[in-house]
Amino acid sequence: MTGNNPPTRPRSSQTRSRRYAPLGILFSILGLLLFAYFVRSAGLSEIISGIQRLGAGFLVVLAISAVRHVVRSLAWTRCVEPPFRLRFRDALSARLMGDALGNIIPLVNVAVSEPSKAVFVKDRLPLMVGLSALAVENIFYSLSVALFIFSGTTTLLLSFSLPKPLRYASLVALSATLVVVPLGYFVIRRRSKVLSGVLGFLAARRIARNWMIKMLPRAITLEERIYGFYERNQRSFISIFALELVFHLAGTAEVYATLSFISPVAPSWRQAFILESVNRVINVAFKFVPLRAGVDEGGTGQVSKVLGFARTTGVTLAIVRKGRDIFWSTIGVGLMLRKGFTLRGVGRETSDDPGDATTVAQTVAPHD
Repeated sequence: MTGNNPPTRPRSSQTRSRRYAPLGILFSILGLLLFAYFVRSAGLSEIISGIQRLGAGFLVVLAISAVRHVVRSLAWTRCVEPPFRLRFRDALSARLMGDALGNIIPLVNVAVSEPSKAVFVKDRLPLMVGLSALAVENIFYSLSVALFIFSGTTTLLLSFSLPKPLRYASLVALSATLVVVPLGYFVIRRRSKVLSGVLGFLAARRIARNWMIKMLPRAITLEERIYGFYERNQRSFISIFALELVFHLAGTAEVYATLSFISPVAPSWRQAFILESVNRVINVAFKFVPLRAGVDEGGTGQVSKVLGFARTTGVTLAIVRKGRDIFWSTIGVGLMLRKGFTLRGVGRETSDDPGDATTVAQTVAPHD
């Protein structure tokens, strides 16, 4: 795959990329400005002191974060149905490369990051098989995220006195999970053709009609594979969901370990659990901001103050997370270069026939 020259990128894909570029630059600039503001507000010297206290403990953070990549890669492999098979090492490499794209390029998650993981294993699996397995894994992940956010938000509301803005934000997050989880269960249980239904509805009203008609059969195929997995592999549900829960438990352990090094106040597991659930909310809501610059520092700093830590501790925690993400992104970029992939080539592959895989995958794959 790496030795072939992909065909010319479709005009529609080029148009979408040009449309996203100004927004990506804008969000990046805003994120950097917020980052600078919160770092200055927290105190640069105090943040540097916290990072110095972490020291070699950063290796512990990396080791725990590696567990998260491992379990989600394993979950993806378990979502691939026979006769196809995805090796763990291929899934792990694809995940690291795809996440690297999402972390370093503004708005790339909207256009490339998630479906690129299926492209990276295209030499092992047919593209639609990889995409459907990825979509199934993301459904399990989304359910675990909703459960985790619900639990963390409930714990925060019941355990601490919150300022009004944070209380309202927590209630919104809580309400969203109470709506999304039953709705998702209903859609899967009833085998509702949501994706193909929306495309058909728009095509009937002549909204981008040619493109909708082109996408419709591929959306139907993807839905059939997802619902087929639901019917044929119910015994695998518990093991897949358990892997997704381990992802969140590892995240909580990572927060606890980081705070143990950087905070003058000894952390509790409850505090780490709440901070990680807040991090999930930030990741979901602000995935379009590269590395969640600024928003993570602001949100984590505010919640840390409520939990009894200094605001500086929360900002430092967010910066350590960025260091972790940059480390794994560097690994992902290195793997891309080693395997001969380029950003332009990946973008072309996700838009290449037999379908515009990018848009289909975006619709069914939630953010990490």
